[in-house]
Amino acid sequence: MVAILEGVTVEISGRDVTAKGPKGSVTKRFSAVVKLEKKDNELVVQGSEKEKAYVGTVESIINSMFIGVTEGFQKKLKVLYSHFPVTLEVKGDKILINNFIGEKYPRKARIMGGTKVEVKGQSVTVSGLDKEAVGQTIANMKSAMRIRRKDLRIFQDGIFEAIE
Repeated sequence: MVAILEGVTVEISGRDVTAKGPKGSVTKRFSAVVKLEKKDNELVVQGSEKEKAYVGTVESIINSMFIGVTEGFQKKLKVLYSHFPVTLEVKGDKILINNFIGEKYPRKARIMGGTKVEVKGQSVTVSGLDKEAVGQTIANMKSAMRIRRKDLRIFQDGIFEAIE
């Protein structure tokens, strides 16, 4: 059972759940294992005793959807390098990572869903309504900046969470 936040409207059609709020809308599709229904100001997720863990996961995802459409999610990152100056640029749904460890060709990371990526120098801000899409975009950038065939004790370049 998930309480619907103020200012959020929820629509259930089959296995799809759509949450609409002041910042926008997010739609997710869930397995047919759980039964979803809207009662008063709550969304009830039901499943058998076997699917107890999945029911909890679905409730958590739906709660994140409500927070996303009301407040949104934002993560600040910092690009650090010691040998070669790394530059990032956003082109469409890709992030191009130029001159990483002195490489000739840019590495690419995919931007997921409706996530927005802003690059200002070495600071990167990733924001969006869908928590999973924001997290996956960050994971894609970290994966693209993985160092291969070099000594990790010497080449500590990469993208890290900014400490404020």
